[in-house]
Amino acid sequence: MKDSRRRYKGFEILDCTVRDGGYLNDWKFDKALVREVYRAVSKAGVPVIEIGFRGTDEHFDRKKYGPWRFSDESLLRETIEGIDGAKLALMGDFGRISADDFVPRDESVVDIVRIAAHKNDIAETIKTLGRIKKKGYKTSLNAMGYSNYTKSERKRFISMVRKAGLDYVYAVDSYGSVFPNEIEGLISPLLGIRGTKVGFHPHNSLQMAFANTLEAVRCGADIVDSTFYGIGRGAGNLPTEIIVLYKELLGDKKYNAIPVLNCIDRYFLPMRKEIDWGYQLPFMLSGMYKCHPNYASGLINYREYTIDEICKAMEAIEKKNPLGYKPEILKEIIEDGLIGKLKASSVAKKAGKARKAGIPVPYAGRHEGRDFLVLANGPGLKDNREKIEAFIRKTDPVILGANNLSGLFVPHYHAFNNKRRFTDYAGTVSGKSKLLISEYFPEEFIREYTDSDYEKLYYNDVLNAHFGIDDGVIRTNCRTISVLLIGAAIVMGARRIFVAGMDGYLGPGTEGKALYYNEKDEKTDKQMIIERHMWCQKFLEEIEAYLQKNGREGIHIITPTTYKAFYKSVENYI
Repeated sequence: MKDSRRRYKGFEILDCTVRDGGYLNDWKFDKALVREVYRAVSKAGVPVIEIGFRGTDEHFDRKKYGPWRFSDESLLRETIEGIDGAKLALMGDFGRISADDFVPRDESVVDIVRIAAHKNDIAETIKTLGRIKKKGYKTSLNAMGYSNYTKSERKRFISMVRKAGLDYVYAVDSYGSVFPNEIEGLISPLLGIRGTKVGFHPHNSLQMAFANTLEAVRCGADIVDSTFYGIGRGAGNLPTEIIVLYKELLGDKKYNAIPVLNCIDRYFLPMRKEIDWGYQLPFMLSGMYKCHPNYASGLINYREYTIDEICKAMEAIEKKNPLGYKPEILKEIIEDGLIGKLKASSVAKKAGKARKAGIPVPYAGRHEGRDFLVLANGPGLKDNREKIEAFIRKTDPVILGANNLSGLFVPHYHAFNNKRRFTDYAGTVSGKSKLLISEYFPEEFIREYTDSDYEKLYYNDVLNAHFGIDDGVIRTNCRTISVLLIGAAIVMGARRIFVAGMDGYLGPGTEGKALYYNEKDEKTDKQMIIERHMWCQKFLEEIEAYLQKNGREGIHIITPTTYKAFYKSVENYI
């Protein structure tokens, strides 16, 4: 058996900067940059570089993805021409790659083909790799989510791989959920597969990528993956520069970290300002709960749930043990009210008992016949401040505001139905405003952030229920507080309802970004923004229909908005 020092020195490195980093920009790296990465890897002594993905065109839109999602043979030749260096590897996803995607090995510059597969697809993946191997390539099976395999699943996996004749088999810590004390249980059983080298692919969700890699090597791993500056999906990967430097410190004269560091300085430090990666809270949570990082980032990006609520939701997701990311699971948890039930079930029960006891909604009919102005949080609030002030002077409305008003206006009622917003902005509420707080907030939680008097805002915390009002209780949460406040204005007895600052979540030139100025620094994916916009559109239409059915005027949004059916400029009123 090799001694520890020889074992640490003997392992190889595979750099997968372009392939793994491509998740962040849809593989739209400039060819010159990839060429410099290849040059740096080669000069640094790293023996293998995974230069991209390959996949059949039927699965991918070439207009959407950059060239390294396909890594055509001609592109690879042009990229490495004149540079004598690292061997090339390509990655493919199971079901999106076949042996027909490869010419015979003697006609290609590629040496190694790796396929990533979940446990349900291992048998078919082995067949595909066998066909690729017959073309002369070395082959690698990357077992996604391997740390989540049960003992029996690992045993069955090893049995299949033992017969496959693969060149490499990789234990992939897909969610960055493993700690060093768990590594031996992952790596050691793979070592007995004759003729197959064992690899380890770490992720850095729990800041364990380097520690886990050293432990994998200690246990006998032959090859480990890394990327420049740790670039990669989620929390990123083991940094190439660190593992190369470690090789140097062990006295391995094949390696030199300086070329990698120079490339990082020239290309990746500026890139980091445009594309964010590395350790972040959502990825830490995905590591803790052993599931895809999109679940945690999706819940956090909603900006509606506290961390304890998110953790409980993540526990529910972990129990489902999904393979990869399935958006329908996250949607199911939200639409079924799982998080709503988690966040205040005891409070909700108390509220339900109070309603059954006939306790009235205290503000119902309080301002019967008055005009109301709801202040949302779009930039239109600031852009039209003087006109809105003129409107207020002329119509003297009851003003309902929400969340962060940035000191622009002092409403009669300042409302919150989102715990995150409340913790962020409760301290900004003017002493002249009456607090209106979700009935689902526990008293002890409220008192952590304010000692001001407040009233409860009554509504049923059900996301997908249709709008209605029952004895002063709004029948849905209306998705956003400003839309919910339109319902509250109806309960209070509004004659006419005006809205300012409801710009909408989508608009020309926004490229899917939220327009709301108090959220300008928040990261929210395009699909989620579209979803928010459509929910608000739905409830505005339902409230409009409710008003008309009850013989009242509809909603008047008086500042520019993408909800154009409700827009009537403030100019008409001043």
